[in-house]
Amino acid sequence: MGGPEIERLAELLARLPGLGPRSARRAVLHLLKHQETLLRPLAAALEQTAESVKACATCGNLDTVEPCSVCSDPRRDRSTLCVVEEVGDLWALERAGVFGGLYHVLGGTLSALDGVGPEDLRIASLVSRTAAGGVEEVILATNATVDGQTTAHYVTDRLEESGVKISRLALGVPIGGELDYLDEGTLGAALKARRDV
Repeated sequence: MGGPEIERLAELLARLPGLGPRSARRAVLHLLKHQETLLRPLAAALEQTAESVKACATCGNLDTVEPCSVCSDPRRDRSTLCVVEEVGDLWALERAGVFGGLYHVLGGTLSALDGVGPEDLRIASLVSRTAAGGVEEVILATNATVDGQTTAHYVTDRLEESGVKISRLALGVPIGGELDYLDEGTLGAALKARRDV
């Protein structure tokens, strides 16, 4: 491959999720072939983003304004708070357009194996937000992994004294899912979360 600059760019791109070394080299080659229409605008956008985007002090969302556009939107339901692991989860819920309340990004999950404890996440600020009043329901939208479930249980314990309603996203059969293709854990969760019709 080319000089050290090209190697460095390929190494950095290979660190992105979904890109391995071969895909990164192909991306670098494509960028170099289209310097004026892609490489230079991308470099400028990356620099501008690095300078202007910051984490919202209230919820942890990434935005160019403080508080973020979600927290400052007067149309949002301030009595409902959806707790997510990462900003990508918040963005996914916003893309779906199914939630009109506010969010709280934990910044990960509890993980003994990775050495992530409660003090490493934004759990204390969540407890403070609910203690400040106005929040009537906290929806735990952590992933259905062992660490996600552990984190949800820990957050539930920490919020129990607040008196707010605590709910959890339903787990089970996805829309369009066929029972024959689902794993036992998903089927078990679906049976436990069944509801009257």
